[in-house]
Amino acid sequence: MRTGFCAAAASAVALTSASAETIYLTADRMIDPISGRVIEGPALLIEDGKITQRSTKAAMSVPADARTIDLTGKTIMPGFIDMHVHLTGSATKGRGWSGVGISQHRSLIWAVGHARDTLLAGFTTVRNTGSDGYSLVDLRDAINDGEVVGPRMFVAGPPVGIVGGHCSDNNLLPPEYEASGKGVATGPWEMRAKVRQNIKYGVDLIKTCSTGGVFSKGTSLGAAQGTVEELTAIVDEAHARGLKVASHAHGIVGIKNAIRAGVDTIEHSSFLDDEAIRMAKRNGVTFVPDIYNTEYTLSEGEKLGVRQEALDKERAVGTIQRESFTKAVKAGARVAFGTDAALFPHGDNAKQFSRMVEFGMTPMQAIQAATNVAADALGKKGELGCLNAECMADIVAVDGNPLADVTALEDVSFVMKSGEKIR
Repeated sequence: MRTGFCAAAASAVALTSASAETIYLTADRMIDPISGRVIEGPALLIEDGKITQRSTKAAMSVPADARTIDLTGKTIMPGFIDMHVHLTGSATKGRGWSGVGISQHRSLIWAVGHARDTLLAGFTTVRNTGSDGYSLVDLRDAINDGEVVGPRMFVAGPPVGIVGGHCSDNNLLPPEYEASGKGVATGPWEMRAKVRQNIKYGVDLIKTCSTGGVFSKGTSLGAAQGTVEELTAIVDEAHARGLKVASHAHGIVGIKNAIRAGVDTIEHSSFLDDEAIRMAKRNGVTFVPDIYNTEYTLSEGEKLGVRQEALDKERAVGTIQRESFTKAVKAGARVAFGTDAALFPHGDNAKQFSRMVEFGMTPMQAIQAATNVAADALGKKGELGCLNAECMADIVAVDGNPLADVTALEDVSFVMKSGEKIR
């Protein structure tokens, strides 16, 4: 890990000079998620952070001025995309993941390390789905400017939602503190105002909650939060400014309300019925179910200080969520890779791949969920999650063939982001 970090730091410093060179990259095989095919003996030409040509070693000659990267024995594929992380959160330091007593400054320091760990694990792009403030906008910009090592980030600010809501309010302190979350709003016009405030401070997407959640005090997973009118106002305001909307939703009523309102992704997607799946398919909505972290929460949560209420809700939802995942996959719904990293240690994101296969996906489908499907949900089709000409040169490599053993994805040995060799 230390070697990987040193290489990453050197890459950040040498960003300008390195991006100008031509790279000729080869491997034993390449997984192409767009076609769903495996290419033997691939060869890629990379310039200015993008792939400019894709062929095979047998068909492509090495340019005279190119630097060669030979990944013999390895399988390459696009860098992974995690559609649901919380980089400011820590599974082991956050006092039961409550956040109480942790300043935004301290959590931002954690986020710098978490960003590095996530990138070294092969996740070249992440979507941070909500935080207490706008500090991660600054982290995103620092990464983009080569000042900090980390994945490409799409950042949501304070989630917009109801009084007492799962993602918008602070329910842990007693009434005499009069604590209220930054994203709390009541009624469509207040919701619009909170969206505008998020946009003012530079976010990439808007996060809301249409049901209760596992880790919030006093909320029910099945209870809807926000009216359809309020949710529609959020979506309308965001879409008018070109931003997508992600809605945290466990219960079926809240899931359907969010889909009716026009959200782009449903986070967690725990209680799905056939109608909800049909609605999502008809409206182009992507499900983002996190089906690994249950194991970590139930095995480690009590010793880490997770409240009993949260543990009870996790036990109630885990199996049902996985059954919903299976149902959505069988029905051909759009399902993207998202882990809720922070509920388990950052950098372990790839452990979810094997669970996606266990509960209904093929290894190729799981890789597609974390590459081209996720890129499409981000609005970055043809730019991220692909290895064609004009795609960003985000590339990971593993030993062996992950289509035969998907757990190989948990141990990437090579990471490139925007043409820069990170690991």
